[in-house]
Amino acid sequence: MFLAASLLTQVLLTSSITGSPIEVHNSLITIPLTRRLKFSNGTINLSQHDNARMAAFRNYNTRRQYIDIIPVSNIYYGYNIAVDVGSPPTTYNLAIDTGSSITWLRNSAYVQTVTSVKTRQRVRQAYGYDSDYDNDGDGDDDEGEDDSEGEDEGEDDDGDEGDKVYVKGTIWKDTVTLGGWLTVIAFPLTIAEIVKGIEEDEIGILGLGPRTLSLGALIDEPHERIPTITDYLHKQGRIDQRIVGVFFQPTTTEADSLCGELSFGGPDKTKCIGNIVYTRVTTIPTASNYWGINQKITYGSTEILGTTAGIIDSGSTFLYIASDAFEQYQTATGGIHDEITGHLTITLTQYMALQNLNFHIEGQIFSLSRNAQIWPRPLNYKLHGNADLNAIYLIVKDIGTRSGTGEDFNLGYVFLQRFYTVFDSSSSPGRVGFAKTLFTDITTHL
Repeated sequence: MFLAASLLTQVLLTSSITGSPIEVHNSLITIPLTRRLKFSNGTINLSQHDNARMAAFRNYNTRRQYIDIIPVSNIYYGYNIAVDVGSPPTTYNLAIDTGSSITWLRNSAYVQTVTSVKTRQRVRQAYGYDSDYDNDGDGDDDEGEDDSEGEDEGEDDDGDEGDKVYVKGTIWKDTVTLGGWLTVIAFPLTIAEIVKGIEEDEIGILGLGPRTLSLGALIDEPHERIPTITDYLHKQGRIDQRIVGVFFQPTTTEADSLCGELSFGGPDKTKCIGNIVYTRVTTIPTASNYWGINQKITYGSTEILGTTAGIIDSGSTFLYIASDAFEQYQTATGGIHDEITGHLTITLTQYMALQNLNFHIEGQIFSLSRNAQIWPRPLNYKLHGNADLNAIYLIVKDIGTRSGTGEDFNLGYVFLQRFYTVFDSSSSPGRVGFAKTLFTDITTHL
């Protein structure tokens, strides 16, 4: 089986990893992405999902040792990747999430073929606070939860009330193909018999977070990790390095379109302007458990957040900074909190006076221009049914805690759409890289 896979085109990277924060790579594997825009209940849901996600991030180290809470991908505003499973293959559009590492698919959508092999490994992955989820750390679900197989998808298996977001199912080994030709065999795909708190049209998630995030997800083997798709591509010789490059394009329309890209094995330098600047994953918890980095933030020339740790997260929509930094940002911009949307709003005069919001990483500065700091006005009506179509809304929000928590910023989709981002797990503790693109300074949002 592996021999057959190895007969496919092999990818050889011509660059090597060095200690320098600035490096140049070439990438030969690129896969297009489709943008998703789903605002069924407006920005209130977007913010609620972001807030629940960040609460889950913060809870990582306060839970039991191995059973950890992983936040769900933002199911309203993000990107899908076409993934073929089985032989003959069925194509599924899976959401991309750099804040979780498990790849799963709904049982109701899964089509078994000759390559599908069921295992005895049971998975329960929480994506939000679940009070009865194995708090004793023994690898079993608590409070008499039924672990029997064959439960109806979406059924509440523990009967407890409250907001819970999780998937529960069985690992199947199957052939998985990305982009129509990048294939791995016997990949551990979680087939979710129960999906709780996630919209029905969300078929599944492609987890691109660090593998350690899967600790505790295996019900009978909580100390074991579940390999990621990047791990398997590397293990089976399809890529030389465990690197994923992410390219998003700013959104100004509702229409889904091919306007993003993943590259496996290395970054796609054709999407970058200048060099890629790398920084090591932070050692400060809780950001260290995710794709977390150290940086400082200035507004214009004024420092609003000293060097501290935070998270790069494709599953969050907006850009969040610590409360003390947000207060300085609000004062400097003159933004007024809008009760309807939950965003800061500014006048056109204030917009013209906006200064760059600067992120200082490894001695380099990555700046969000004034246009990059606002929500795209053509989509104002999607923020809320009563949103002012002529208003200017800022995308910077309060993270809800003051600096020093280990998660002092969360750079979500609105940041990633302005910079090419590289997630490198080929060495410990991993690295994150950034580069400017043709879309870094465009002015389409006004």
